[in-house]
Amino acid sequence: MMSGLVSLAPLLEFDPSATPSAAQSLLSALKSSGFLYLTDSPISPSLLSHVYNLSAEFFARPSEEKDALAWTTPRANRGYSGMGMEKTSLGMSKEEVEKERGGEGDDQKESFEIGRENEDGQPNRWPEGDTEFRKTTMDFFEQCKQLHAVVMKGIALALNLDPEFFADFVRQGDNTLRLLHYPSVPAGAFANGRVRAGLHSDYGSITLLFQDSRGGLQVEREDGGFVDVTPIEGTIVMNAGDLLSRWSNGLIHSTRHRVVEPPLKMGKDEEWYPPRYSVAYFCNPDFDRTIEALPGTWEDSKGGKKWKPINSGDYLEQRLSATY
Repeated sequence: MMSGLVSLAPLLEFDPSATPSAAQSLLSALKSSGFLYLTDSPISPSLLSHVYNLSAEFFARPSEEKDALAWTTPRANRGYSGMGMEKTSLGMSKEEVEKERGGEGDDQKESFEIGRENEDGQPNRWPEGDTEFRKTTMDFFEQCKQLHAVVMKGIALALNLDPEFFADFVRQGDNTLRLLHYPSVPAGAFANGRVRAGLHSDYGSITLLFQDSRGGLQVEREDGGFVDVTPIEGTIVMNAGDLLSRWSNGLIHSTRHRVVEPPLKMGKDEEWYPPRYSVAYFCNPDFDRTIEALPGTWEDSKGGKKWKPINSGDYLEQRLSATY
């Protein structure tokens, strides 16, 4: 199911002799499974490690400190979400999501969302006085934003578009950096099919996922089974979201996935599962842009446009309104 490793190096250098091949490898993976591993990331291991450490320190804060920074609205999508606040789901309405919540239970995670700075009326919710947390996470945010632009340039090239086709769609950086903590839970917490995070697709263009060594991410196969996305040190897991699938008129897959708890190691008489941490960077087309089928994906024998045009920000708000 997973489509192997794709090096970012040719895309970053934009070498005329190597970049087209790398771009086609990227597109091939997105068309076949929607998930892949990126190698040769320009983001330094030391910065990523520092982000992980700051994330763990944040989630170790007293509940009242975290709750003071609570997530507010789907349009803002910033701040802290405690255990059970969000239910990741395929549902498009609150009624559908609540039905799933009643069946398989709440997601067993907490998160902290960070958006771009200086967006009118939508400030980030920073821990008071913690300038290091703010500076480091925004540095990481900006580097991921640049990587998003590089990947979209490669996708444009592979689709026979101008390499700068997507530049005006990702200029503002209406993306979300999400710090995730799946707390330690008793071994019985996953009885009756409960999971860490429910089956869902991502909403935007692409997601860049940085996972720890615990694992647990699973991608749904076409036959309804699941395959593990095993952590590989030094890689970024990348997957396509709904809006990229709509952009490509279904050529690229927004593959459904979930987070489960890996089995306890054999011979270990453990009563608690250890915590899991990950960092997800959700990339979106700028919220003021309209998404519709790209040139070359719908004309003539390709069968026309599968979806009506939709505003990027409106789609994200619709999906988040259902899951919170």
